[in-house]
Amino acid sequence: MHIADINTEINSLCSSTVTSYIAADKLRRVNTALETLIAKIINADGTWQWDDTNYTDLPVGTGDLVAAQSSYSFAVDFLDIENVKIKDANGIWNILQPIDQSQLSYPLEDHLTDDGMPIYYDKVGDTIKLYPAPAAADVTATAGIKVQFKRTASVFTAAEVTTGTKTPGIASPFHILIPYMASIPYCMAFKKDRVALYEKRVDEGIKEMIMFYSRREKDKRKIMTTNPITFR
Repeated sequence: MHIADINTEINSLCSSTVTSYIAADKLRRVNTALETLIAKIINADGTWQWDDTNYTDLPVGTGDLVAAQSSYSFAVDFLDIENVKIKDANGIWNILQPIDQSQLSYPLEDHLTDDGMPIYYDKVGDTIKLYPAPAAADVTATAGIKVQFKRTASVFTAAEVTTGTKTPGIASPFHILIPYMASIPYCMAFKKDRVALYEKRVDEGIKEMIMFYSRREKDKRKIMTTNPITFR
């Protein structure tokens, strides 16, 4: 569904018009619905990682390393960090091990005092901390850190509503959930008898969507195995 179709469907579900249900309210609720659905998807996307199909780049960012610098900030719109890689002096990417400093009983930097090839990373707010800090002799400084991440939706803008051709970046069978979700707040005020039905439709649709995204790795062969039996 294009955004124009979504707005038309909202008016149909609400028996509203462009005057009674203004564009700004629709846009806000459509984007809220889209981000709510994406939060569900991200928690259910199995081994095939989800990304909004409207993005033209991959959810991977690179940056430069600075000798002896442990902390590197990242964009606040990252929802989660998938992995962190460091390119060593030979140009080979190495995946770092995630670690949570808050769960340790000792400061990690007190034990990894010498700069070198980073082994661990910790996320603190919008910052990644590398342990140990990189040493110039052990890493490739230029574009030497690569971060794969999850990000939020490519939400609709007012200009895109005017154009009317952008579609939600989720699987098309679940586009219909957006107008239903955006209709519920309006109906709670003006069409209360429809709310329960629309909420039921949304709940059923979300369950179907979660099942779809949690099983997308169907091309991965499933193999039945048995546990070994130990004879004594």
